[in-house]
Amino acid sequence: MQILTTAAGLHAYTETARRAGRRLGLVPTMGALHAGHLQLVAAARAQCDEVIATIFVNPTQFNNPDDFRLYPRVPEADADLLRPAGCTALFVPAVEEMYPQPTVLRFDFGPLERVMEGAHRPGHFNGVATVVSKLFHLARPHQAFFGQKDWQQVAVVRQLVADLSFDLEIVACPTMREADGLAMSSRNRRLDAEARTSAPLLYRVLTAAAAQVRQGVLPARVQAAAEAALAAEPRCTPEYFAVADAQTLQPLRAYEPGRAVVLCLAVHLGGVRLIDNVVVG
Repeated sequence: MQILTTAAGLHAYTETARRAGRRLGLVPTMGALHAGHLQLVAAARAQCDEVIATIFVNPTQFNNPDDFRLYPRVPEADADLLRPAGCTALFVPAVEEMYPQPTVLRFDFGPLERVMEGAHRPGHFNGVATVVSKLFHLARPHQAFFGQKDWQQVAVVRQLVADLSFDLEIVACPTMREADGLAMSSRNRRLDAEARTSAPLLYRVLTAAAAQVRQGVLPARVQAAAEAALAAEPRCTPEYFAVADAQTLQPLRAYEPGRAVVLCLAVHLGGVRLIDNVVVG
């Protein structure tokens, strides 16, 4: 596995591979890797000749300075996980490498980003789109692999690819979970023992809400029941619970036949912000 630290080095590596007729898979991450990330690497390995993972804690997608400062960073351990997983190159740039000068361009994804994460984290998706665009330009992958835990992010990146005509395929992989249902996340490392004990509540609430959706319970009632269940946990501060169209991400007042529903939540648990989702239909 080659370790690359410069944009020029990444570009040279991938261009050489492309000229050799090799298929490139890109796995963008912010590090602190877990089994969910390794699932993305495995999916890329199965479909591509080259698997390029990136580790970059992107400052432009954090609207909370403390969240950026406290985000776990373990690059040596991450590299040790990626080598045996089949990663052929690892790109670990400094902030100055990715942002040699302040960015002026601003992305606006319309209704896709006016809800959920976009509503609660102003500027978040602008930062995501900026760094993902840079990685797509530098690496020119044939496929890029993302996890479905960040459902809204995947929707935004798909829109980005469509609007800017990037010549690549977005592959979304299912959310990986711990044995108790907690969605795997780099932020889980920050949970203290008490918060970790309470964390499976998130998936239990989503599972109960999904059952209600299948029974035809109105979206407003599903949302109210979920919010009440989350609020009943003293360590949990709910930020949002959404019952939305899985494609448009817009909140639902009623269900439409043949259209999938996504249930999304964000909570603060023991001072750590966690998100999760379940798709129905």
